[in-house]
Amino acid sequence: MVFIPIFPICFQCGTDQNPCRCKVVGPTLGFIVTICAAVICWPLSLFCGCWATKTGNAMLGYPVELNGKVSSFIPI
Repeated sequence: MVFIPIFPICFQCGTDQNPCRCKVVGPTLGFIVTICAAVICWPLSLFCGCWATKTGNAMLGYPVELNGKVSSFIPI
């Protein structure tokens, strides 16, 4: 039996952050970090009932903000 892990690879073309104008590492790492943060943040904010507050809404949107930060931080 052979196990082949499914690993997401994200491409972003047309950027001006590097000479080849394509990014692979940043968007892929950003996607993985977003999934991990969403698994933690979303159940916590829904369980504690803070989704109706401004802080709760910020907590629900944090994985998306984190994706943008990680993706733009790594230029390759």
